[in-house]
Amino acid sequence: MTLHVDRFGAGPDLVLLHGWALHGGAWSEVAGRLAARFRLHVIDLPGHGLSPGLPFTDLESLAAQVAPAVPNGSAICGWSLGALVAMHLSTVATLGIRALGLVAATPSFVTREGWISGIAPPVLEEFRRNLGLDRSATVRAFLQLNARGASGARACVRRLEAMRDERPAPAGVALAAGLDVLATADLRARTAAIAQPAVVIHGLRDELVPADAGRLLAAAMPNARFVGIDDAAHAVLLTHAEALTSALESIDG
Repeated sequence: MTLHVDRFGAGPDLVLLHGWALHGGAWSEVAGRLAARFRLHVIDLPGHGLSPGLPFTDLESLAAQVAPAVPNGSAICGWSLGALVAMHLSTVATLGIRALGLVAATPSFVTREGWISGIAPPVLEEFRRNLGLDRSATVRAFLQLNARGASGARACVRRLEAMRDERPAPAGVALAAGLDVLATADLRARTAAIAQPAVVIHGLRDELVPADAGRLLAAAMPNARFVGIDDAAHAVLLTHAEALTSALESIDG
């Protein structure tokens, strides 16, 4: 099996990676705006959307499956779970990643010793337990967290659900593995070595990944800048596509 990748647009290569339980279609509005400036490679992550049957167990194995679809010298932009993959790939020397866009990103999704800008580990543990009982309800609850804090949160949830249903539902094993990645990945020690130009873009009302996590991430990378978007929550690529596009247009610095 191979990854599903939508390729379109003209210009320097830019790879787009989506978040947990969704697919590359989450980028559709932003991608439509960026296609005039970049050659886009919009990936369905393993086990999601049109990329079925591609198991992974941790961030390293997830990134290893994505890497063959990333053209050498690309910029890469990830949202949420996709941002963890993007950060990991930026350190793979053979890919020559030239720049990073990190949307609703954090080096550690959960709180840890010395890191309070995350969610409590039991919250993810509960999602993991509930996933085996009612997959659909668990995904919907997570989508609600994506919208929480934004103006028009209910409308945002409806948009997320409609977009989710445009492609096949993720495999249960991929959803469980994705939650494991969110629970275990901790890139804090690596961020100082991410030397590429980077823009960290965060909704200032994000209640899933606090904006402070994005600020701290940007401060830890030597060539990063932080862009906050007012009135936006975690699903900033759906609710504030124009502002997000504007920030990504200068991804190369």
